[in-house]
Amino acid sequence: MSFKLITAENGVKYLKSHRITVPHGFATRIGGVSTHEHTSSLNLAFRRGDDEGTVLENLRLFCTAVGVKAESVISRHQVHSPDVIYADETVAGEGYLRSTDKSCDGYVTDKHGVTLGVKTADCVPILFHDPIANIIGAVHAGWRGTALGIAAECVRKMAELGARPENIIAAIGPSIRFCCYEVGEDFRDSVRELVGNETAARFIGEHNGKLHADIVGLNRNFLLLSGIADENIDISELCTCCNPDLFFSHRASHGKRGTMLSVISL
Repeated sequence: MSFKLITAENGVKYLKSHRITVPHGFATRIGGVSTHEHTSSLNLAFRRGDDEGTVLENLRLFCTAVGVKAESVISRHQVHSPDVIYADETVAGEGYLRSTDKSCDGYVTDKHGVTLGVKTADCVPILFHDPIANIIGAVHAGWRGTALGIAAECVRKMAELGARPENIIAAIGPSIRFCCYEVGEDFRDSVRELVGNETAARFIGEHNGKLHADIVGLNRNFLLLSGIADENIDISELCTCCNPDLFFSHRASHGKRGTMLSVISL
């Protein structure tokens, strides 16, 4: 694991993978201007209790820390789909500085001037980079998007642009881990329908007498099946639910929380 927690000059704390060489970052909840207890302090999503100006200032602070332009970020409404779109300069700013009714859970691009952004608060953020073809990707993988193969879809979309799976680096950021992700029988049944009984059994099992799910492991499985080398998959070991002082966690806060953002740009 080659993730490092960085404190920027402006006070923003974020994580980055040493394996990815282009500007990128996985936000924590620290370093912003939100003052509500549940969004303090780096909430990066609208409709969580902060006014628009607060969210946009948090975006500016985070982007400054990471080294990207706030106006270049695209991060549309997320709907737990397997949909990955091609993003160019025409969509830069959508979701923050420009409103849109379009939704999306993943992006790929080979263009400079656009920053791919995915929002999470327990779900799995994955950032991709092919340093040879100079192509990047980003996905938001909740359990449904994970089981529907959004990680594999991102690799496929990158390959359409000229990336080679064996060259792609995939960085899986902080998310809820097996230790905290208690699920029910209905969850297991739904995952079985999507990935089959054998795969579901590998990533859903008992922990302290309850059913728990490993969606990080399931995403890693899809990445391996897509042709990404195991040594090119960088995984943060931090659990968002175990670390509510560092991360926003939907599970830990019972839904009353802010939202983090993960970004990558050429």
